[in-house]
Amino acid sequence: MKSYKDLEIYVQAFDLTVRIYFLTIKLPNPDKFETGSQIRRSSQSIKDNIVEGYGRRKYKADFIKFLIYSHASLLESTTQAEFLNTVHPDTGWKEIAEELNKLGVKISNFMTYVETNWKT
Repeated sequence: MKSYKDLEIYVQAFDLTVRIYFLTIKLPNPDKFETGSQIRRSSQSIKDNIVEGYGRRKYKADFIKFLIYSHASLLESTTQAEFLNTVHPDTGWKEIAEELNKLGVKISNFMTYVETNWKT
């Protein structure tokens, strides 16, 4: 693994962040600026914490800590997507929430891998 860009969880998180960004731009006011802004920030935090953790990968505990932060941001994003799906049904938020849940499993599995197999 030469770069954080080689991590499947990063690639998926980046893709979801872009998709979330464009979906939030289509939200009506005030959701575009309130919940839309919050889910944009929390979804960006998912990928950013993966990258920061990878940057500290020589320190296993730091790597795990940032993966935990990433997972926490993912949970926040998921609840926001579920909320947006409730108030704006049939606009793509249900699929986003489902994909966030799948990514959450992968991040959790990767944390377990780092905890048990990562050599520093």
